Amino acid sequence: MLASDTMDAGFVGLSVVYSTSLMGISQFLIRQSVELENQMISVERVLQYTRLPIEADLESKPDHKPPDTWPSSASLQARRVSLQYSTSGPFALKDLHFDIRGGEKIGIVGRTGAGKSSLITTLFRLAEPEGELTIDGVSIHSLGLHDLREVISIIPQDPVLFTGSVRRNLDPFDQHSDSDLWRVLDEVQLKEAITSNPESLYMEVTEGGSNFSAGQRQLMCLARAVLGNTRILMIDEATANVDPIRYEANLKPARFSPSLIDHTIIDSDRIMVLDAGKIVEIGTPVDLLSLGEEGVFYSMVEQLGKTEFERLSELAMMSKLKRCSTESTSLNNSLNEQSTAISPKPTETYLPEMTCTNDENDLKSSYSQKGFGFENKAFISEVNRQ
Repeated sequence: MLASDTMDAGFVGLSVVYSTSLMGISQFLIRQSVELENQMISVERVLQYTRLPIEADLESKPDHKPPDTWPSSASLQARRVSLQYSTSGPFALKDLHFDIRGGEKIGIVGRTGAGKSSLITTLFRLAEPEGELTIDGVSIHSLGLHDLREVISIIPQDPVLFTGSVRRNLDPFDQHSDSDLWRVLDEVQLKEAITSNPESLYMEVTEGGSNFSAGQRQLMCLARAVLGNTRILMIDEATANVDPIRYEANLKPARFSPSLIDHTIIDSDRIMVLDAGKIVEIGTPVDLLSLGEEGVFYSMVEQLGKTEFERLSELAMMSKLKRCSTESTSLNNSLNEQSTAISPKPTETYLPEMTCTNDENDLKSSYSQKGFGFENKAFISEVNRQ
């Protein structure tokens, strides 16, 4: 209530009218301030990108150009490799030291944040690490990014294809003939799926490759890697969308050397276990499982349940037996060839104690006869002894 002798009624009415308009003006100012803040964040990000260190040269310098035969075996060596994304942040990788032979399949496991993605980042030089990382003795720091990334490929768990044609996705720079493309499609068992379409290699690929299944997209990426000069292949969740037997068959005709795998772990030559950026365990699956409850990898497999643990343990043992059988056969053949070159006499078997067979049932029966069942932990010791 306003006293009639203190304020005029017309002034009160005018104040009420203008106060309603002030509400709209206030809302407009608030919206503009929020919009300005969003725009300033965009400017801040642009400035942040301008302050990033310049990437290495795309091409190697003439005095550091690798030979045409590089990499011949694609062996990978790391010496005190560490990675820190910012000077004030924690280390994503800490003092890694390992050797991977050419043709060796390495499984890399670890919990979230263990450093698996950081290791991929290091190999592609998306971030510059400390220490020495070499491929066939050539430091990756001395290579241009094109020379380095030409021999490394990655197949993500959910690969994305580009809009265009199948040919454009496999050979974006038109460096290969149609016959080369058909050859790699046949190797990865995609030829039938492509030939079933009337447009063949010029079959349309929709945005993200949505007209292909997840498994077909992975195989397309594999075909692209086979077509190029890839020697080191990294696969994230290799058989998440593709049958494991089919994927293994697809890798056989390829010339990849060390393959860093993240899913078909138990069949790897060796397993590298990462934790907080450090290598806590490295060895064959059987060796790591033989560590018992003290082992990190053993604990990870044990958490899958008793049935799955026993199944994976048996697969690891069979894989090692096959590998030993193959290696002993190769060694015998090599020694026999050397003996033939020295003497014309009939050659003898140099490793009589090693039973070589490629049949899983024969391997199982031979060890079962010795009293080593697959559920028996003593079987692991016998495999290691052999």
